[in-house]
Amino acid sequence: MRVAVVENMKNTGLGALDEAGAEIEWFRVWQDGILPLDIASHDALVVLGGEQSALDDEAHPYLPELARLACRFGDAGKAVLGICLGSQILARAYGADNHLGTAREFGWHRIGVTAEGRADPLLSALGGEFTIFEWHADTFALPEGAVRLATSSVADNQAFRIGRAVYGTQFHFEADQAVVEQWKAEFPETIARIAPGWLENHAELAAHHGVAADAAGLAIARAWVSLINPAEIGILSEASA
Repeated sequence: MRVAVVENMKNTGLGALDEAGAEIEWFRVWQDGILPLDIASHDALVVLGGEQSALDDEAHPYLPELARLACRFGDAGKAVLGICLGSQILARAYGADNHLGTAREFGWHRIGVTAEGRADPLLSALGGEFTIFEWHADTFALPEGAVRLATSSVADNQAFRIGRAVYGTQFHFEADQAVVEQWKAEFPETIARIAPGWLENHAELAAHHGVAADAAGLAIARAWVSLINPAEIGILSEASA
């Protein structure tokens, strides 16, 4: 299994997806704007998060082509995963509106799983709710034909599926405790501004929520990877582009 991973922001990291099993090829569009030329060379596509909005074409001119690429993967029946900004790009790709600055969440939060989500292979192992990490201010409308899988009081559309295996998650299920520690070290000023007191309380919050969130994130990661090729789960062999 070869998975194309689009990194929209430097040092985003795969976290739980690193342990889930896949051969990774990186496309660091923040650096050079280069995307996969076609869908033939990869079995799946992952679009990671970033600080930009899904509509910021002027500063990030690759965004329209990335949206079209995601649709081509999905229309071919291949697995697609959009995380945070990636989910917003998927919503755009499938004709739904993005809503900028209307849904700020940061830190570990409880997410509710819908009836459809409890029956869906991505979230079926998690029961009616789970704890996971959030970092976003934007949200989106549900694309036509999409199935809502998870929700919260701040953002109605926390996870959705289109077709067989096109998934968007507003939450950062890949952000295990190691990734959160990295973000804490790299973005202290931003975090202090958007979530006053969180840095000071991080150790207590991590002790309370981290283990459960890591377990939920890994379960989601493994479930998605299993959908790339339902016959097998690949062996991790990460290869940087």
